[in-house]
Amino acid sequence: MARKLIVGITQGDGNGISYEVIIKALADERILDMCTPVIYGSSKIFGFYRKQIHNIEQINTNVVSSAREAHQKRVNIVNCLPENVFVEPGRPTPESAKSAMTALERAVQDIKDGYIDVLVTAPINKRAMAAEGFAYTGHTEYLEKEFGVDEVAMIMVCDRLKVGVVTGHIPLKDVCTSISEELILKKLRLMKTSLQRDFGVDAPKIAVLGLNPHCGDGGLLGDEEQRIILPAVKAANEEGILAFGPYSPDGFFGLGNYSRFDAVLAMYHDQGLTPFKALAFEEGVNFTAGLPVVRTSPDHGTAYEMAGRDLADPRSMIAAIYAAIDIYNRRADYDDLVENRMTIQMPDTEIKPRGGKIIE
Repeated sequence: MARKLIVGITQGDGNGISYEVIIKALADERILDMCTPVIYGSSKIFGFYRKQIHNIEQINTNVVSSAREAHQKRVNIVNCLPENVFVEPGRPTPESAKSAMTALERAVQDIKDGYIDVLVTAPINKRAMAAEGFAYTGHTEYLEKEFGVDEVAMIMVCDRLKVGVVTGHIPLKDVCTSISEELILKKLRLMKTSLQRDFGVDAPKIAVLGLNPHCGDGGLLGDEEQRIILPAVKAANEEGILAFGPYSPDGFFGLGNYSRFDAVLAMYHDQGLTPFKALAFEEGVNFTAGLPVVRTSPDHGTAYEMAGRDLADPRSMIAAIYAAIDIYNRRADYDDLVENRMTIQMPDTEIKPRGGKIIE
């Protein structure tokens, strides 16, 4: 049986629905049976939102100064915000942006130090955080820099569909100049590795979407498919990656062709996330492939219009917590299997001197 993991959960923007979905998710006793949750934020804000939520029995909390002090059978809260923190449900503020940054930074440091096992991030307001000095367009880009990796991939996941993107949080006008054969190939490599290591797919089949309407109609509506995307698919095949396409996105999702593949690679953010959220919004999870740690998040935003009104649906947050635990355990099993295979393939050899030479 896998050990009980310590799950770090950042509060995100405290003026949105983050605390509500966190509280509702952790009210499910099955979560506490599977993991030890540690919220990075404020016990004061937690208490404020707890009072707004009906039909939830008592939640046992434990305020700690560090995840090292986490109680296994309680919801732990690392108070990393000032005592006089102020909450204004329904609107972004400089204070809520700064608090989201502080909670994220503290949680990332703790997972680096090994005090938590996986990271689940609640929604943030990118614009508000940028105004306060956050130099990244989202969690994905921040974590890529913090862990010093060359490339990551945003993959939206649920039981029946996984969608990655070549370009993430960039303006639509910059997509055409940003995609390249090498970038597509990098994302395909990452997706193949992640599908094998994190999701247990032995020989994953990945569908690649086109960029232009009708895949360019033979060059009439654009030539990126013939000039960039198709060569990338062929190069991936030569590396042993089972990539197919490019496919026209409208018919691909409209006809349900995604069900024939283990994952889909879209060219840009909304091309992939719009159909994904239409098909799996309540259960969808955002996963960052390519990091040395496991990070997931719900697939929704701050939803200020719902904040403090007991309207938020926690299913995506619940799915994000379960996904983080599952991915961590699958990754550990995969790594153990690879290590065992290497041990079998490379047995110890006895080395003896003979005639002044070392031979095996």
